Amino acid sequence: MLKNFTVFVLFLALLCYNSLLKAQEEPKDYIEFNDRKNVVHGVYLGLNAHYGELKNIPTYGLGLKMAYVANQRFEVGIATTFLISDQEFITVEDIDNRLIGAYIGGHFEPIFFSKKRVNLSFPLFLGVGGIGYTTSGEDDFDDDFIDKEFENVNTIFVMEPGVNALFNLSRYIQLEAGIKYRFTNKIDLATSPIKRLNGFSTGVGVKVGIFNMGKNRYKKNISEKE
Repeated sequence: MLKNFTVFVLFLALLCYNSLLKAQEEPKDYIEFNDRKNVVHGVYLGLNAHYGELKNIPTYGLGLKMAYVANQRFEVGIATTFLISDQEFITVEDIDNRLIGAYIGGHFEPIFFSKKRVNLSFPLFLGVGGIGYTTSGEDDFDDDFIDKEFENVNTIFVMEPGVNALFNLSRYIQLEAGIKYRFTNKIDLATSPIKRLNGFSTGVGVKVGIFNMGKNRYKKNISEKE
């Protein structure tokens, strides 16, 4: 057994000596670095859905956003949201009042623990859009009433801060889940008791893109430094 151990040690020594000779003979025409410490860039397209309430009635939203990711720590881009809610503005049998709105604006999102599998972020949306409502019972009212009451649309300015948990499934796919609060200006929709669209909502989403465009190499030719 001692003989076998001696042979094994000699083999390791010979292997190390051979590797050392090769390292000395190899031309130093490169620099060594850790690419994971370099600034990396990313872009993605995201789709999300959220749920909230207005006047204790469910409100549903569908959003789309496109953003640039700086060093896996900050996102900036454009986002849009479509909002819908079945309300009861007019308490007449068989009359459904559907609140519909949409808004678009800037998306800003600082990210913490970005090197981990699960990240924490604080997204902020600032934008502008429109809100109004339709009814399925227009045949029950005269034309003058419809023109004055039902074709009413207001401009809204929206600010939505929130908090998200981000789940990195791969270099190309990320899931998100979180909660946000919507602030809007005062609105005045005819026959509607809703004066603002303020309220909490929870949502989930998926992002598809490239979150790290780095080459993930540990050597670079000196001629490529520039």
